[in-house]
Amino acid sequence: MKTLLEAIRPTTFIEAQKLRDHLGIDLTIASETFQHTGSFKFRAAYNLALNVPNDEILTASSGNFGQALAYACKLLGKKCTVVMPETSAKVKIDAVLSYGATVDLVDTKVIGRNERVAQLAESMPNAYFASAYDDKYVVEGNSTLGEELAEKDFDVVIVPVGGGGLISGIISGTKCVGCCTDVIGAEPLLGNDAARSLRAGKIITNKTEPETIADGARTISLGNLNWPIIKECVSGIIEVSEENIKQAVRLYFELANLKSEPTGALSLGAILEHSSVFPGKKVCVVVSGGNVDADVYRNIIENQD
Repeated sequence: MKTLLEAIRPTTFIEAQKLRDHLGIDLTIASETFQHTGSFKFRAAYNLALNVPNDEILTASSGNFGQALAYACKLLGKKCTVVMPETSAKVKIDAVLSYGATVDLVDTKVIGRNERVAQLAESMPNAYFASAYDDKYVVEGNSTLGEELAEKDFDVVIVPVGGGGLISGIISGTKCVGCCTDVIGAEPLLGNDAARSLRAGKIITNKTEPETIADGARTISLGNLNWPIIKECVSGIIEVSEENIKQAVRLYFELANLKSEPTGALSLGAILEHSSVFPGKKVCVVVSGGNVDADVYRNIIENQD
């Protein structure tokens, strides 16, 4: 049985000169697309599956955490059930199934993912409910990425935000080694609950799951565990339009030879929203994952609505 640090792959740092020249920024990409299961979520999922005593784990996920947890459970000999929206990327649903987990698809307009989890939990009393972002093991797992980023001495790190598990983990990892890097969040304008929460000084929820192309950020609200960390330590949250999310995906493809899913492109999309803020600074953009349906990706690259 491997420890967390033995199981994860180090993040891939990319200095794409064409992209740097295009933006006029000292930019480095921290890509988790080459992490196990194609996203940062494996860090959190493996840490959780390794540390909880339960032999069965239940979660709700739009895809990346679900497949990461399914794979982690497969490695550790545990059972896994994932509640997923019917609108989840097919590539993510197929991946969860391929790792041997059970998938429960729901229409989120009829019933929320967490409501469905509560229903299933009644028949699975010995299962551990794993939040994709609001869990101490998730934050601890993601902090390993923060520790890697801290070694590079960036002025600014921009991080995609959904439920807040990644950004709170990165903050925890950078702060624990005394790093003073500014951490900025990037979230879809269509699901800007984190930005609204930061402005209000309290958690603000979305009324329904946001219909953004960034499916990994279709969360109702930030996690309660993550909120104090974000409130105290995040330098700001930039709201990214759907067009700039897509443009960021295209720029990664054209100028960095990198496939990013829309959620993973949020951090670069944030720069497109406020490019004048970053020149003169050593900036890192985190690409959280690369799992995207072929049809969706093709339409973005070909600039088709």
